[in-house]
Amino acid sequence: MHSIGKLAQQFNLSRSTLLYYDKIGLLKPAARTAAGYRVYSDDDLYRMSKIALYKKAGLSLEQIATVLQSADGALSTILEQRLESLNAEMGRIRQQQRFILQLLGNESLLKTAKTMNKAQWVQILRDSGMDDAAMHQWHVEFERSLPEAHRDFLEALGMSATEIEAVVASARKAMMSSRR
Repeated sequence: MHSIGKLAQQFNLSRSTLLYYDKIGLLKPAARTAAGYRVYSDDDLYRMSKIALYKKAGLSLEQIATVLQSADGALSTILEQRLESLNAEMGRIRQQQRFILQLLGNESLLKTAKTMNKAQWVQILRDSGMDDAAMHQWHVEFERSLPEAHRDFLEALGMSATEIEAVVASARKAMMSSRR
């Protein structure tokens, strides 16, 4: 059996966090001592490791409770929703990053901003020896194998929605032509 203090220490949590988990039914102690202290079993320890894992993935306590109570595919559904949420958030963060760089107007920051724009990417491809036809084929293959990642990459370059749609449509048209 494990005391609340040892469990808190092992998972780097406060005692009050574990008390809260008990209060909301997320992690109930296996028993109480004669003095009323909470004690946790190895099964509770395993459950806490699952809670910690799902928290690390960014799931809310409510989502974690759903996953732990569900015997079906709730985990996959909730993780897919979390991934979609992260993708959307990353898109918003990239837009904010580009906007801040524009506001600052400092060219030297572009090299350290961990971001790349369309012009920089095209220059890298050209410097690698790719012409327009090879770059188009690169987009076709990217669209064919990973369409969502392709769109996300184009967004990351700061391309407008209209530009992205044109690139995607051109790549898809080429894919359709090659199937005939």
